[in-house]
Amino acid sequence: MWDERSDQESGRAVRRFIVGAMMKRVVAAIFALAIVTSANPTSAYVIQVATSIPATSLADDTELRGAVESAINDVLHHAVAFTPTVVTVQNARVVGNRLYILLLIVDRDGEETLKSLSAAPVE
Repeated sequence: MWDERSDQESGRAVRRFIVGAMMKRVVAAIFALAIVTSANPTSAYVIQVATSIPATSLADDTELRGAVESAINDVLHHAVAFTPTVVTVQNARVVGNRLYILLLIVDRDGEETLKSLSAAPVE
């Protein structure tokens, strides 16, 4: 037997279910949007660069210091597109008639990255 009241209640239940499902999606979308817009992605720059200078012209410490500083400044002005906060010489070797210098160049966010990597446990 057909009962009109039962059909109306079923229709209301279906509408409540659909509206509830839609509201959950809307709330989830708003929540996701809030997270995405509040996140502040940063770029951390940590690079290693090799440069070299002629070893034949390095007669004394003053000349060596000036040549190394000039090579480092050349890298910083021509090869790096960010403002470094740390520049360290990782290694230096004379091979043949050239002095090869390996530099580690880091910006402020890169410093934090290196700190967190050095504090992370090694597995």
